[in-house]
Amino acid sequence: MSTLETKEEHLKKELSLGLWEKYLTLWIALCIVAGLLVGRFFPQFGQFMDSLKFAQLSIPIGVLLFFMMYPTVVGIRFSDVKNAARNPKPLLVTIIANWVIAPPLMTLLANTFLAGNPQYIAGVILLGLSPCTAMVMWWMFLAKGDMAQGLINTAINALLMLGLYAPLAAFYLGVSSIPVPWDLIAISVLVFIALPVASGALSRRLIIQKKGEEWFKDVYNPAVGKISIVALLLTLIVLFSFQGQTILENPALVGYLALPNLLHYAIMIAWTYSLGYFLGWKYESAIDTTLIGSSSHFEVAIAVATTLYGINSGAALATVIGPLMEVPLMLSLVKLGLRTRKYFPRKKLPA
Repeated sequence: MSTLETKEEHLKKELSLGLWEKYLTLWIALCIVAGLLVGRFFPQFGQFMDSLKFAQLSIPIGVLLFFMMYPTVVGIRFSDVKNAARNPKPLLVTIIANWVIAPPLMTLLANTFLAGNPQYIAGVILLGLSPCTAMVMWWMFLAKGDMAQGLINTAINALLMLGLYAPLAAFYLGVSSIPVPWDLIAISVLVFIALPVASGALSRRLIIQKKGEEWFKDVYNPAVGKISIVALLLTLIVLFSFQGQTILENPALVGYLALPNLLHYAIMIAWTYSLGYFLGWKYESAIDTTLIGSSSHFEVAIAVATTLYGINSGAALATVIGPLMEVPLMLSLVKLGLRTRKYFPRKKLPA
């Protein structure tokens, strides 16, 4: 193949990717609407999907999230992970954001805006205590963050959740003997971190040995990237079908429960992203910290709320509303990051 043909092929790939990214917001919006309509007019679909569980983890969501996660980690090289481990500052800020600042902030907002509704308050607090260890990797991938650094931060968060979730939940809820879903957390770590990372590393090595690194980058990576986007869109349809009827029939309640979540996201995004800028970090580290610091592990929050207060409780409903707000918010944050990454790292003024 001539040099001109090669350049034309690369140009076609770039244009195709650009068109897809340009309209990704539209596809997401359409899938959210589709999920809401399915939940409203065919509630049996959402009920059936929600009934498919293993150790409190939704099987359909688990499968779809795996196919979202795998493409985000298959491109990570082991050398990248080693290099990222030498930069502990983003990890330290991530830990402070998720375990020191987020819980009291969400507790304050929940008690301020949901006063008089203790179960709604409990559900929102449980969301604030649950840092994301799954879909956040996909948002980092979309925002062109440092995937190796993101993997380390996410894995450490998952381990910290095992030791910190129960005592923090007991403290902020004022409830003793918080039932931590150990099986759900363990399966989440396995399905969303260990399995994608192991399969990604193995397949990357085998494919490069057999086909070469250029084929891996130009053919395989774009193909699995498309699979991850399809998995995201199907995840949105399934997620929104769970509560489509409630959302469409009672939008005022949804807005009421969404308010503390929206403020929490805005505050966490503002200080983590600004901190990365003023500390002179590269964009990739700053956006990773911001995404992890502002997202939530809704499966754990829903499981605990259901166990403590019941499946039809206000607490369970509040934990469901959170992730429905999170998807458009995370997409907005991705767009903000891509628009502002040219300002990173901060240029120091001459002395």
